[in-house]
Amino acid sequence: MVKFLDNNSGFAQWNANRKSPMSRRSRIGGALWWMIIFLISWWLVSIWSGPRQKAAVPSAPTPIEDISHVPVTRVGDAVMTADVRGLGINNIALHDFKSAGADTPVVLLGGDASRAVSGLMATSTTAPTATTVWKMDGNTMTWHSPDGVEYNRAVVVDQYVMTITDTVHNRSGHDIHIAPYGRIIRENGDVQTAGVFAGALARVDGRMMENDWRDLDRHTYAYTSNSGFAGFADQYWETIMMIDAPDQTIRMKKLDGGDDNPHYQIEIAASARRIASGDTDVFTTRLYTGPRSQAELAAAASVIPGISKTMDYGWFWFLSRPMLWALNALNAVVMNYGVAIILLTIALRLLMWPLTRKSYASMMVMQKMQPEMARIQKQFANDKPRMQMEMMRLYKTHKTSPMSGCLPMLIQIPIFFALYKALLISVQMRSAHFLWISDLAVMDPYFILPILMGATMWWQQRLQTASVSHGGGNDVAAQTQKMMKWMPILFTIMFAWMPAGLVLYWTVSNLFGIVQMFVIKRASKRS
Repeated sequence: MVKFLDNNSGFAQWNANRKSPMSRRSRIGGALWWMIIFLISWWLVSIWSGPRQKAAVPSAPTPIEDISHVPVTRVGDAVMTADVRGLGINNIALHDFKSAGADTPVVLLGGDASRAVSGLMATSTTAPTATTVWKMDGNTMTWHSPDGVEYNRAVVVDQYVMTITDTVHNRSGHDIHIAPYGRIIRENGDVQTAGVFAGALARVDGRMMENDWRDLDRHTYAYTSNSGFAGFADQYWETIMMIDAPDQTIRMKKLDGGDDNPHYQIEIAASARRIASGDTDVFTTRLYTGPRSQAELAAAASVIPGISKTMDYGWFWFLSRPMLWALNALNAVVMNYGVAIILLTIALRLLMWPLTRKSYASMMVMQKMQPEMARIQKQFANDKPRMQMEMMRLYKTHKTSPMSGCLPMLIQIPIFFALYKALLISVQMRSAHFLWISDLAVMDPYFILPILMGATMWWQQRLQTASVSHGGGNDVAAQTQKMMKWMPILFTIMFAWMPAGLVLYWTVSNLFGIVQMFVIKRASKRS
């Protein structure tokens, strides 16, 4: 026997279930569970790919030329100094930034294996090589080829930008062709941080190309461009090279030298230019070696167009960028980034005050409605359309909605991720002290802040659910309440390994929310 279904009645029943408050609240509870699963997954990924220090190993046997006989010249100013050795530049010291746990400057491209190289390739003549010994004349380096071509080189440091200017005088009696090239060789970063790009990058005709260390371990990348730059980026630092010449080829690859301490290389080669006999031509290469800071990158953009685009603000860049600016502005006044985070948190909560007040007021109304909702659910348990009608009438009478209490949490999610990104990329936050915390950009070593955050979250939750006990007949509310009891513990565990500055923000936000609830409750009692 074939049994046919009544499609119309089935659709009506499905539609009633879909629109019923019980179903809607079930979806809200499901959404909360999905949010918790997402946060736990993100936390696990952060732990797996979060900060990890590699063991010290000897320098990799990267094949380099023997340049021990080439003299070293120290160039720079109060901001940055570097060693110039023939075509190579390394041991770049940033004097405004100190190494972690030491009173010495941060050094980029340190050692003999890591370096930036700016050179020339020649046809019909000879060009200087890495082993060439130049004649020093003040700040100018000079070398003559056997056929009478004179090469003059000047290295000028301006803040974090080095400008290498090569002037070629052709006195050979015949035409020559000169092509500029540049390369940067370095180790991969020995600290990997989740959520921040680290690896090789290039700007190719206005588009940013990024390949992290794992990409470079597997593949070699090549791009052609009329203009652009290439280099390496870490969490806080960048080494970017730009050749002022058209028709460029950019390559990124891993060098042979073992897996214990691999080295990587980016190379830029431009097309050759003809220099007639008796003529002179100038080739310019610029090298940025400094912090990933919007102010410094914006200043460097006047000579390296597009370099400010290398700042990685993440998906919520429209929030991360003003937050970072606000943090730096507040720190300039209070002279402490911990206090600046507290002030920024209060400012954000004040901006959301109207929405939060409306949400809390709606939540209190929903709590008062629990007995009536339980009665309707019990009375019309077998009549879903009628239950829906009565529930909608109840919501309309009390002028509220079950979704209104979720808005502040939904708004906090993009703010949370934007601030997380701002704290991770802020070089100013690096080694920023606050009370017992020596670095707000890393986890609290004593887990004091995560515990305080969990306690304030539990307190806030207790205040929010204090009156829900009336709704004993509401199974969904009871299940949701049980689930919410575990959230402070889950969040405490997840936040334990997050940047202390982010945990400080969430803790202060919870405390401000508690104060808001007391104010709103007192105002409602008076009215």
